[in-house]
Amino acid sequence: MNKPMSDFHFKIMSSIGIKLRNLFLPPRKIIREVEIKSGFQVLDFGCGPGYFTLMAAEIVGESGKVYAMDIHPLAAKMVEKRANKKKLANVKTILSDCQTGLPDNTMDVILFYDTFHLLSEPDKVLVELHRVLKPNGILSFSEHHMKEDEIISKVTNRELFRLSRKGKRTYSFLKEEPKK
Repeated sequence: MNKPMSDFHFKIMSSIGIKLRNLFLPPRKIIREVEIKSGFQVLDFGCGPGYFTLMAAEIVGESGKVYAMDIHPLAAKMVEKRANKKKLANVKTILSDCQTGLPDNTMDVILFYDTFHLLSEPDKVLVELHRVLKPNGILSFSEHHMKEDEIISKVTNRELFRLSRKGKRTYSFLKEEPKK
């Protein structure tokens, strides 16, 4: 489905990207909009170097879990290394471009940040995210490569999600139940 970027590009994006993002958009400010709580199960879809993964893992604590999913093998290695360094045993990496391997209705929150524009089959990804999100779970979405109306229409067009709230930096979507 999707191809990972080159190792060189990923390393450059990771090293420069983390520093710039921490400077201009600290993860705590973005994560705060999602209202993640202790004990939550969180999927960070397209986690990259773990920019949001580690912050979410600290918030959910030992009773929660964060699944860091990315298509790039270096992303998984980097997240594992950074989680071990911070002694975060509640982080598990998933190497995949779409299928999470997670059970149905298990995620309280899915972080879906700056990844949508890279997907070759975004509808398949949205179906998978819908499957693993709990009823009343939150799909937290941010995509600086898209305008607001495009974000809302692309996420809601299959009637899997509905816009619940627009934050300063994120959009929160709730899972829609299939119409009978």
